[in-house]
Amino acid sequence: MLLHNWYLGLTSFGGPAVHFQIFRRKFVDKTRWIDDQMYKEMFSLCQALPGPGSTKMIYAINIIHGGFVAGMLSFFIWSLPMAIAAYGLAIGVSQIKDTLPAPAFALLSGLNAATVGIIALAAVQLSEKAITDKLTRLLVFLGGSAGVLYNALWYYPVLMVAGGTATIIWDYQWGHKVVRASRSLIFGLRNLPTGSNEEQQVQDRTEMQDIPPPAHNSASTTSLSYRPSGRTPPSNISVRNSEGQAAEDTERVVPVNLDFRIFSWKFGIAVVGCFLVSFVAVMILRSVLISPPFGFRVFSNLFLAGTIIFGGGPVVIPLLQQYVVVEGWVSPRDFLLGLAIIQAFPGPNFNFAVYLGALAVTGQLNPAAGALIGYIAIFSPGIVLHTGTMGLWKEFRNRRWFTSALRGINAVAVGLIYSAVYRLWQQGLLSKSFTSGSSLGLDPWWLCVTATSFVGGRWFNVSAPIAIILGGVMGMVWYGVVTA
Repeated sequence: MLLHNWYLGLTSFGGPAVHFQIFRRKFVDKTRWIDDQMYKEMFSLCQALPGPGSTKMIYAINIIHGGFVAGMLSFFIWSLPMAIAAYGLAIGVSQIKDTLPAPAFALLSGLNAATVGIIALAAVQLSEKAITDKLTRLLVFLGGSAGVLYNALWYYPVLMVAGGTATIIWDYQWGHKVVRASRSLIFGLRNLPTGSNEEQQVQDRTEMQDIPPPAHNSASTTSLSYRPSGRTPPSNISVRNSEGQAAEDTERVVPVNLDFRIFSWKFGIAVVGCFLVSFVAVMILRSVLISPPFGFRVFSNLFLAGTIIFGGGPVVIPLLQQYVVVEGWVSPRDFLLGLAIIQAFPGPNFNFAVYLGALAVTGQLNPAAGALIGYIAIFSPGIVLHTGTMGLWKEFRNRRWFTSALRGINAVAVGLIYSAVYRLWQQGLLSKSFTSGSSLGLDPWWLCVTATSFVGGRWFNVSAPIAIILGGVMGMVWYGVVTA
């Protein structure tokens, strides 16, 4: 396990969308720890639950392959290296003066523009896997469009549930029956034979009787003329074939000793229940206590954020701004500065909470304590909920309705990655005039930087770290040309 995981937290740049691609190549194509079908199911499950999507994915893959201990070790190996780096960044940023030099803004803008290109490439690659028919293609499109048009805490879960419901209705052909009935009602009268048509049909049948039968064998005649009255309708055939295919796929991807590695559904329900009790307790204390300890205030805000974040890293950014910057614990400048740098870090974007936790408690507590509070509060909800849900997943993954729902959830989740590309693009430009972040589209140079990282990764095998470094260099080139 260590051999295949130790370096991922140090080399996986580009955010969760890119991480999913890295995990697919590593654990599906190379090591073959899981099958592609199981990977798609895990991807849908990770996106449908709150918390860090890529972190839950690597945790789940290692649980399936090696058990709970292997899963926990992979979680720490994946998240801790850059969590420590985020803590160090917070210490450094706390010592910076009120204003940054102009070259620093250009460098950070270049890093952001390159990151947008990498995420866009990952979205395209994931789309190629998620799209299996016209319905999933439509769901990817609608998911991306809906994610761009609106943003709220409840919105992403609703979109994914809608996607899962759509594929269930489609696969069970519930909508087909309504369409057929409506079509028969509307167009039935047009297809009724007229009197002249009836006379023509009688005449044709009379003429056919005068033609001698062909000299074929009886078997051929029987095969052509025999039409059993009780034949199975095409809709039933397709449903049965889909059920058989789903069962075949499920049987094909389940490892022999899977039952020994994943918890039972009863244990899963118990884990989810315990978490809900703890969440309610924290929220009650947060509301009831008049003067709660400052450390508890930071923990409760980040714990709430980690529980209600759907959509992974790109969604955590505005939510953490609401719960940390609006509270006055971290300045907008330090928030955006840390955001620009941490997006260029490998590993999970949720380590941004470690950075914010260390800055938030400065002057009140030891920054190391704040970093630990941020780490536990932001990661624990998603990991605990995913642990419990995996037991339920093992129980329900053989059900056709469940696999159909995951297909739709997966397509919508991939579509939401495109909306993340748009949102990061809209806040990636940093300068003295736009300390709160602005659109990279204000200067066509940043579009060239984004296109360079996309084209380099798509067709020239440029790795994500090299693309990000190149983006920083292009940012400095832009600064040199503009100031010359």
